[in-house]
Order: sequence, then C-alpha cells, then structure tokens
Amino acid sequence: MKFVRGAVAALMLVACGLANAAYPEKPIRVVIGFPAGGPLDQHARLLSERLQAVLGQPIVIDYKSGAGGTVGAQDVMKAAPDGYTLMLANTGVMVINPGLYSKLPYDTLRDFTPIARTAMQPLALLVNPKLPVNNLREFMAYAKARPGQLNYGSAGNGGISHLVPEMFKNETGLFLVHIPYRGSAPAFTDLMGGQVQFMAESIPQAANYHKQGKVRALAVTSRERNPALPDTPTVIEAGLKGFEVVGFYGFLAPAGLPADVRARLSEAFRQVLASPDIRNRMVSQGADPAFLGGEDFGRFLAAEMPRWADAVKKSGARLD
Repeated sequence: MKFVRGAVAALMLVACGLANAAYPEKPIRVVIGFPAGGPLDQHARLLSERLQAVLGQPIVIDYKSGAGGTVGAQDVMKAAPDGYTLMLANTGVMVINPGLYSKLPYDTLRDFTPIARTAMQPLALLVNPKLPVNNLREFMAYAKARPGQLNYGSAGNGGISHLVPEMFKNETGLFLVHIPYRGSAPAFTDLMGGQVQFMAESIPQAANYHKQGKVRALAVTSRERNPALPDTPTVIEAGLKGFEVVGFYGFLAPAGLPADVRARLSEAFRQVLASPDIRNRMVSQGADPAFLGGEDFGRFLAAEMPRWADAVKKSGARLD
C-alpha cells in the first residue's frame, strides 16, 4: 500500500512538472496598484514588449488603484498561484505600507512570491533656486541656523518623498517642517514658488526641473552619481557617510507559486534586463537597472522591511 501511495505521489509530481514545463500557455496579467500614466506604468510598458518576446505570450497590464497600492496587492494575493497573475510594485507597496497602515490586509513576505527586482530609483534632494545655497553642506548650515523656519514638501504622508527627508532630518538633527500634498505635482509647484524650500523626489522629474532652473538639485540619495544628474554629488559625498536611500521596483506573484514557474519568470526578467536598449531606456527614465532573482529579491525585501518600518515610526506617520 505504501508503495502504491508513493507511486501515485510520484506520478502527480511528474504530471505537475509536465504541466509547468509548458508555462506559459496564455496571457499573463500584470497588476499595478496605481492609475495609468505613472512611473510604475512607464516601467511596466518598457519591459512588457521584450518580456512578451521572451515568454511567447501577451502581457496585459491591469490597473487596480487605491489605498496606496493596497487594492492591487489584495487582488494579486487572492489570485491563483499559477504564474498568470503578477504584481509590479514599488517601495511603498512592498515595504512602507506594512509599517504605515495599522490594518494592512496583506503581508509582503507571507502572501507573495518574489519574482524579480527590476530597478532601483534614487531620489534627488532639491531646494528652491532662490535659496542662497549651492550645495548640501551649505543647505545644512542654512537650515541649522533657522530651526523650524524651513518647510519641505512631499507627495503625501508616509510616502517615500516624506520618509527620505525624515531620514535626512534624523541623520543631521535639522528641524524642518513637513507640508504634505496630494501628489508630487502640487508639491513641486509650491517648491518652485517658494512656499516650501526643500523636497526629495525621484530623479526623472527632479532632473527635468533642475535643468530648467526651476529647482536646484543639491544631492542624490544613491551610492553613486546618477547619469541624469551627472554634476550633482551624492549625499555621501556631501559628508553623510552611509546615507544611501533608494526606492525600488519589483515583480511578485501570489504565495505558493511553483518553483519552476518562479524560475522561468525570474530568468525571463534577467534576459530582458540584460538588453542594452532596455537598460539605456530605463536610465533615461531615472531608474537604475538592478536585477535580482526570486530568492535574492526575497532576502532583499526581508532586509528592507525593518529599515522602512523604523523610518515610518520615527516620522510619526500612520494611516488606517
């Protein structure tokens, strides 16, 4: 009887293996928890055409916006773990929301299977160009002499543009006042108008406004300088040793994804990100190609979770 049960189990494993070997056999849905037209959408569209060629199946982008990406994450969490529903998520969805929302309906490490990290996205520290400072050291001295008199804008409470300045404040001991906005566009408007004096924002928009002279980029938050702002030093160069804070993008599937399907998807993303054309276009969008396979991406997420939870706690941000 034990032999029969063992033989049946072996046959089932073989059958599953044969089924997965044919993967993918139909279109793959990629869920984005934000409206069309944003940075995640641009990233998905950049990768999808090449990904379709590698996998041999269409990639369908599905927008499920709401609650800081939570609605989209729930949709993917509840989907079948068969490799036909994936989520493209950012730092906020994966590692900030768990510390920000008191009743988050998902657990990043428990409810998803990491597939691939695809990009790292540094931020630029910006000031209004009329401020009498030309570099980060001068800004720090200027702000230190005016505690509580300078404001910084963000795209909203608990987002990366809020938490990075909070990390900067904790590192330097500066007293800057947070002014949250509903999105980065109105925050940029007030930065250019002088209603706020400081801001941290992703490279594409920052570089564009810096080149137009509407804002002044003082530093970037990555370990190395960014090609979009080649003359702008890093925060580390400015004297804050170890200050490296970079957002990231990655693809995940529901928990329970078969190992061979995960490996197939991870390898497909590796091939896509090895393309010089894709890499160059990503850099032009302000994102650094930064592939990690499924297991390494999982370890990366586990390491990032406590860091961002600490940043959220120190900022005092909390959403329900």
